[in-house]
Amino acid sequence: MLKPIEWILGRFSVDMGIDLGTANTLVCVRDRGIVLNEPTVVAVKKGTNEVLLGGRAVGVAAKEMLGKTPGNLVAIRPLKNGVIADFEVTEKMLRYFITKVHDGRQWVKPQVVISVPSGITAVERRAVINSAERAGARRVFLIEEPLAAGIGIGLPVTEPRGSMVVDIGGGTSEVAILSLAGMVSSTSLRVAGDDMDEAVIAHLRKRYNLLIGEQTAERIKIEIGSVWPLETELAMEVGGRDALGGLPRRVRVTSEEVREALLVPTRAIIGAIKETLEKAPPEIAADLVETGVHLVGGGACCGGSTGSSRRRSASRRASPRIR
Repeated sequence: MLKPIEWILGRFSVDMGIDLGTANTLVCVRDRGIVLNEPTVVAVKKGTNEVLLGGRAVGVAAKEMLGKTPGNLVAIRPLKNGVIADFEVTEKMLRYFITKVHDGRQWVKPQVVISVPSGITAVERRAVINSAERAGARRVFLIEEPLAAGIGIGLPVTEPRGSMVVDIGGGTSEVAILSLAGMVSSTSLRVAGDDMDEAVIAHLRKRYNLLIGEQTAERIKIEIGSVWPLETELAMEVGGRDALGGLPRRVRVTSEEVREALLVPTRAIIGAIKETLEKAPPEIAADLVETGVHLVGGGACCGGSTGSSRRRSASRRASPRIR
């Protein structure tokens, strides 16, 4: 039961949906769309969890500090593999985002819908709810990420018809077949965009003896990364530290070698798709022959789009026949 004062304060709030991702957090408001899209990164004083810049070193401001902080400061990601790894920092991050959406008003109490991976445990679900409530939410509702994605891209999720969604995020890849507002079969795989970044880092270290950071690896993946041959192959220059000499240097990286580096995480995701398809009932499988597979999430942008469209979430339809 809500206290009367909380109910009154809630009347002045803006209810919102939050995609609490490992790499990025998005906030959506009815009739306004996505009003906030920032990295899930917080900069704190080491050993204290005190957020820098008076509590404002969150999101974009904090990501700029990744890999560049002195010894007494650290930029951290409070979520790992789609679940909360640091409760206190996550609470402060959510409080900052909710306050920012409300133009600095800290006394509001909104209702919040948060998307979570389909494979998280009951304890992890409770951790998300508790963090959001301590961050200032009046009521918290959870929705599985594949179902939220299906609703967002306009699939007939409430109808007796099968639809398949593959959501490739930063920490997890969610594969699900939807029908009648539920998941007929699903697989939650803790292999996603972060693993692709790590694969790029490992490739440059092995082939060129070049050490690069997370932000550089992510930029390589976004700019020239693909999982399918491009019509025109791309290349870019990358700077880092020589693993042998210890001095800065640059190398030229091509999209062909990045594609080779991404084979391992890509095959793991394809395996999860096959596993989910094998568990589908025959009637649902028949629907998927017509409706195909819908790719969503930041990782879905890796594979052939160019320019600014590569930076947006992708929704692509493809045949479910996967080799």
